[in-house]
Amino acid sequence: MIRQVFENKEVYMDLLLLADEQESMIARYLKRGELFVLEDIQVDVKAVCVVTHEGNGLFELKNLATKPNEQRKGYGKQMVDFVCEHFKKRGHTMQVGTGDSPLTIPFYEACGFIKSHQIDNFFIDHYDHPIFEAGQQLVHMIVLTKKLN
Repeated sequence: MIRQVFENKEVYMDLLLLADEQESMIARYLKRGELFVLEDIQVDVKAVCVVTHEGNGLFELKNLATKPNEQRKGYGKQMVDFVCEHFKKRGHTMQVGTGDSPLTIPFYEACGFIKSHQIDNFFIDHYDHPIFEAGQQLVHMIVLTKKLN
């Protein structure tokens, strides 16, 4: 079951930090974003995501995190499918910015996103420490988009 959380979003900070390592960056979008939680029947949280409205029908998937022991079970894709369906009533495009990583780019492409553009030095300019994924330092942000209708 996926549900939206309206209050006390910070309760999910530990899980959100799996996808975005800097709490101050999460704080920038968590307050204005819409938080969704995927839980099983025992109300055990499997995954979370935050989506923001960027204006003119453009939405951005700012954070998508699945508990490490629950990864590769389809929860991330289920969450992406849910939010894309949910926001297509209100907009035309979902975008996501991620590091140039062999772990995340193929995942989003499998979810129907296509590469749009790159933001040079994003992870160097906006984070107070180096970010590593799959053994490589993230430097540039890759922005991918998906049409919602």
